[in-house]
This record gives sequence, structure tokens and C-alpha cells, in this order.
Amino acid sequence: MSDEVLSAVGVRVVHRSRRRELVAVERADIRLMAGQTTAVVGESGSGKTSLAMVAARLAMPSEGVVTLKGEVLGARLTLDQRADIQVIFQDAKSALDPRQTVQAGLAELRRIHEPRTDWIADEDLLSLVGLTAELLARRPHQLSGGQAQRVYIARALLLRPAVLIADEPTSALDMTVRRKIVDLLAELQARYSIAILLVTHDLAIVPTIAQQVHVMLRGSFVESGSPGDIFANPGHPYTNRLLAAAHGRLTSTESQKA
Repeated sequence: MSDEVLSAVGVRVVHRSRRRELVAVERADIRLMAGQTTAVVGESGSGKTSLAMVAARLAMPSEGVVTLKGEVLGARLTLDQRADIQVIFQDAKSALDPRQTVQAGLAELRRIHEPRTDWIADEDLLSLVGLTAELLARRPHQLSGGQAQRVYIARALLLRPAVLIADEPTSALDMTVRRKIVDLLAELQARYSIAILLVTHDLAIVPTIAQQVHVMLRGSFVESGSPGDIFANPGHPYTNRLLAAAHGRLTSTESQKA
């Protein structure tokens, strides 16, 4: 059995304003295992990104405990803890510094996290994610969407993380590039035994990479299990609606190609 790397237990996230309180996450539990992917799926506004940001410690929960490698995380992470939890954002181009070349961005990470990052040269790192060394001299606006996403994955890998939190990592990409990114994540996970939390509304990519899936509705998990079991025999009407919508999008795409 795989080792538990990160857990978030009893997570509740409440967004407060002067006029009202909005419960984004209600008593959710997730456990990420080394070498496995846990997917959280649901429509926009279901609470999945709020949960992911708590797991990444980019936001504090209103209630609940997050544990990394058996240690409860506080409000401030150590440098090693921050390196151990890496996030791949939806729009990599916007997340990258527009003033920096790819190489300058890697050099900055190496300065901050020395000697954690001395295990691989820049050229070999890009090769790991299917990119050539010539891209080191480029800035984000000179990269395609797929290239930018691979650069962001390379930056995360440089830190040798225990956990990758991928928040809609393929939604800004076309179908062909989307498949390549998912295959790349699965390959790197197998090679380095990384635990992945995949947050997505794209149900089509879930069975190809995830071992566990949670279906989220209005901040709560309404169904959890293996993708094979849940997608073949959904037990909740909401899951049925998600699957029907996903099938409709796939059918529409196939019709356009025909």
C-alpha cells in the first residue's frame, strides 16, 4: 500500500463579507498517496479550487487540519515544506513572470532552494517534459499554451516535490495538447512517485490518470470511489448530470471534426 503524503481532514472554508457568509467547502476530507492521483471533479463554484488552495496552503481553512508527511502544517510553511507542495495553475502563461526568460526563472528557483535543485541541469530538465533547450531563452509570450504548461511543470519538478496540485491544468489547451499534458503528468508521477491532486471539470481525463475521485457539489463530496466504479455506476444524480454533460461535449467535438 502507498504511503500517505498529504491529508486535509475536516476542511471547512467560509468566505465572509459584510453582508453574508458563503460556505465554499463543508467538512471535506482528502488523502493523497505517493505515486497516486486523487481527482476532485465538479462544476465551477462547487468548491474544488477552494479545497485545493487549502491543501496547497495558499489559503487557510476556517476549520480543519492539513498534514504533510505526518506533520501538521501551520500558517507559515518552512522552505522545504513549500517546495514539497507545488501547484500547477490553469493558465501557466499568466502565472509565469513576463519579464523573465525560462532560464532566468529556473535560476531564481535554484538560488532560493539551493541545494535542493542541483540534481539536474536546465537542458535535461526541459528534456524531461518534452521541450528543447532553445526555449530557455524565451519569455512567456514567446511560448505556446502547451509549452508554457510544460515549463511550469518543469519548474515544479525542479524542486523535487512530494505533492503536485494541478488546478484545471488542461482547460486552456486544445484536445491534442490536453492529452499530452495528462500523459506527461502520469509518466512523471510513475517515475518520481509524486502524489497528485487533480482539480478539474473535465471528466474525460480523470480515468486516464486518477485512482480515486471525489465528486463535489456545493462544497461537499456527494460521491467518492474509483473512477471505474463511479463513472460506470454513478450513485448520485449530480454525477449523472456531469457525465451527461461531458459526453455531450465529447460528441460535439467529434461532430465538428467529422
